Amino acid sequence: MNLFPLGTFLLASTVFVASLIGGPGIAGAEDAKELLWGDTHLHSSNSFDAYLNRNMSADPATAYRYAKGLPVMHAYHRGRIRIETPLDFLVVADHAEYLGVMRHIIERGIPTDDLDLFDQLQALYIEYWIGDVVEEDSGQAAFSSFLPKPSPVEEAAANPPASIIPNSDLMQRTVWQEAIQIADEFNEPGEFTALIGWEWSSIPAGANLHRVVFTSSGADVASEFQPWSSSQSMYPEDLWHWLDETSARTGAEFVAMPHNSNISKGYMFETKTLRGVPFDAKIARQRLRWEPVVEVTQIKGDSETHPLFSPEDPFADFETYTYYIQQKAPAYDPKVGDYIRPALLRGLAIEEQIGFNPYRFGLIGSTDSHTGMASAEEPNFWGKFPRDGIPENKAKRWRTGEKADGGPSGWSMSASGLAAVWAEENTRDAILNAFKRREVYATTGPRIGARVFGGWDFTSAEAAAPSIAEVGYARGVPMGGELSTAPEGAAPTFLVHVMRDPKSANLDRVQLIKGWIDPAGKTHERVYNVAWSGTRTLDAKGGLAPVGNTVDPETGRYTNDIGSSQFAALWRDPEFDPAQSAFYYVRALEIPTPRHSLFDALALGLDPKTIEGPWWIQERAYTSPIWYTP
Repeated sequence: MNLFPLGTFLLASTVFVASLIGGPGIAGAEDAKELLWGDTHLHSSNSFDAYLNRNMSADPATAYRYAKGLPVMHAYHRGRIRIETPLDFLVVADHAEYLGVMRHIIERGIPTDDLDLFDQLQALYIEYWIGDVVEEDSGQAAFSSFLPKPSPVEEAAANPPASIIPNSDLMQRTVWQEAIQIADEFNEPGEFTALIGWEWSSIPAGANLHRVVFTSSGADVASEFQPWSSSQSMYPEDLWHWLDETSARTGAEFVAMPHNSNISKGYMFETKTLRGVPFDAKIARQRLRWEPVVEVTQIKGDSETHPLFSPEDPFADFETYTYYIQQKAPAYDPKVGDYIRPALLRGLAIEEQIGFNPYRFGLIGSTDSHTGMASAEEPNFWGKFPRDGIPENKAKRWRTGEKADGGPSGWSMSASGLAAVWAEENTRDAILNAFKRREVYATTGPRIGARVFGGWDFTSAEAAAPSIAEVGYARGVPMGGELSTAPEGAAPTFLVHVMRDPKSANLDRVQLIKGWIDPAGKTHERVYNVAWSGTRTLDAKGGLAPVGNTVDPETGRYTNDIGSSQFAALWRDPEFDPAQSAFYYVRALEIPTPRHSLFDALALGLDPKTIEGPWWIQERAYTSPIWYTP
């Protein structure tokens, strides 16, 4: 147990901090909400890039079966695989662009009845070309030909790509109608939720501005629209307008989530629109209406923050991904608009100027797997693309001379992540409503239980209670909520409970990350260690020594001899100024555990310390923020 005197530096208001065995839980029997786990960003063989990269069999039905815990066949090596712990919900978010077209061409051909002679000849040529690509296993080269070419982002955005395949729209409509029916068939309210969705994949000149869109509606309503795609427009505000119109026309509710933002070239969280129009209150409100949550972590890296923007955060350089998705990609150049914590700070500054914060968003993780398998477990990871299901293929990309294109290998990416949702029940409506109110959080794969409430008068006894839900909802706000009008002399106080994943590692520490804006309009951030394992003590600056590392690189095993199983904390902001807007979120870290690259290296007889990337990983959870507004 860690109990600190009231004079401890930077923890002067930490009334209670403890690591407890058999103590507080995440939810009590009286709790009105349950914790659900899912993946909102999973690609099946209906995504053109997945299909061209050898996922020709893991269709939406296979994806749902895997998520529900059934054995399935791997799309590439054809081995039998199974998720370790089933999910509670899944969004099959195939690209709206060329939705199911590649698969349709191979399995059913291009419909030609209504085509003129020229287009019929064009269709025959494309059928032959795609068939040859599949037969010769040259899909990676074909996929690369679809990638954006170097050009100014603004110029590329104004010229959305048109399909060169005759009757592409007809095939997409057919596949969409089939996909939404499959989602309805696998949807079991109270047991497993299959949410209907897709990915709008705007990527002008390699700036990844993708959004995952999902709805709580069933196939009856979803059949009334076709997913909006970047071939119609690459501008996010046009997507928001389409959501406005479609929701009004059909009654459908939607959530659009910015894709992991680390390779957006700074455009995901800019101070103006992609058309160059500065944010005003109308644009900011429209964005926040449709984008209440963002994806902070996934297979292609982590987007919480970067050492350039958080130089005093020792955990800022985590699974940093440095590869743009384009032809002749330039060297990685991180921008403020690429990362979540800088975006949250930027939102405070925008609010000072226009009176509304467009970046008041919650956080989730998901996989972005293109294998049809929502695999976020390092020991049971099946790669970003199907070929990475075989360790030898990752090694081929890594070996000297075989990465001449400067692109990533399978070891450049980790198994990540998951979306955690506090919902009244496991149904489409309840899950979407939880996203709308931002009562959601992210993990990098493990099912770390996390709960946080912000208020003004919580007590240490309440933090030590078996559940903090009753008092948290009664006298405070949950993650994603907002505090305002501070009582005189009070400061924001946070109840925090965090529990380890029973099938994963112990916890190292729990931190509160605060961001705020001063009277001069300058933004600031600080990381507070509020609970930790062992007998470590804070240094003069509030820092904490590493927890240690039990991972054995010779066996790929670790022990839980260090760390704690759970933490409970009551933390009061020691530097609160009621005149300054601020946000607070919890980051919880596991002790180090083996990364999939370590397992691969040992299987291949390689020294794990010599291959690309780290051989161990410190998994984590990020809760949605709680905001204070004067």
